[in-house]
Amino acid sequence: MKNEKVKVLNVTFDNLSHKKFMFQLMKCIKEEKKTFIVTANPEIVMYANTNQEYMRILKQVDYITADGIGIVKGSRMLGTPIIERVTGYDLMLDLFKEANQMKKKVYLLGAKQEVIEAVAKKLEKEYPGIDLAGYHNGYFDLTDKAIMNKVLGAEPDLLFVGIGFPRQEKWIQQYLEQADKGLAMGVGGAFDAYTGVVKRAPAIFIKLNLEWFYRLMKQPSRFKRMLVLPKFLIAVRKEKKKG
Repeated sequence: MKNEKVKVLNVTFDNLSHKKFMFQLMKCIKEEKKTFIVTANPEIVMYANTNQEYMRILKQVDYITADGIGIVKGSRMLGTPIIERVTGYDLMLDLFKEANQMKKKVYLLGAKQEVIEAVAKKLEKEYPGIDLAGYHNGYFDLTDKAIMNKVLGAEPDLLFVGIGFPRQEKWIQQYLEQADKGLAMGVGGAFDAYTGVVKRAPAIFIKLNLEWFYRLMKQPSRFKRMLVLPKFLIAVRKEKKKG
C-alpha cells in the first residue's frame, strides 16, 4: 500500500485515513515490528521547529498523524491536503479493541496514580481479552532506569505513554532502542479523557472542528497554549509564500 506523505512546516505527516492507519498498524503488530507513532498537533509542530532534538526524533518515527484540525487546515493552505484528522484518542480506542480480539499484551504509562488505576480497571472490564502487562503513573524522571526496565521486562505488544510532549516521545525513543518488539504511541491526556476525568467535547463540537473551543471553555487556563494556533497559521502562510 502506497503511503503518501505531506510536509507541514518541516514535519512529515502520513496522509492516511483512520481506517488505513489502523490497517497498517495492525500489520505492524502482527509482524511484531517495532513501531513508533506520534500524533501531532500545531503545538507539537511549532515546538519541533524551535527544538532540534525533538525535530530529530520526529524525523525518525514510523508514523505521524494529523491530530488537530489546524494541521489539516494548514495542509490545505499549502495545497497538499491531508485526507482527514486522525486523533490519538480514537487510534488508542481502536487499538484497545484490536488488542482485545488478538489477546495482546498492553502496558499503560502516564497520568496521575488514581487515573492510571482507573484506566487499568476500565480496560480490564471493557476488554477482558487484553493481557494487561502492567501500568505506572506518569510522575517519574526520564532517566529512571527502574521504570524503563519494568516496561521492557513486561514485553508489551502495545505501549501507550501519556506524559505529554516532548517527554513522551523522548522516552519512547529510548524505550524502542532497547525493546525487541512493540507498537508505542504517545497519547498525551488521553487517559484522562478515557476515564472521564476530562470530558471530551460533545459530538457536535467534534463534527464542526470546534473541539479546541469546547476545551477552552472548560479549561480557560489553556488560553496561552491555544495562542499557538494563530502563530501556526501565520507560519504556514509564510511557508506558502516561499513556494
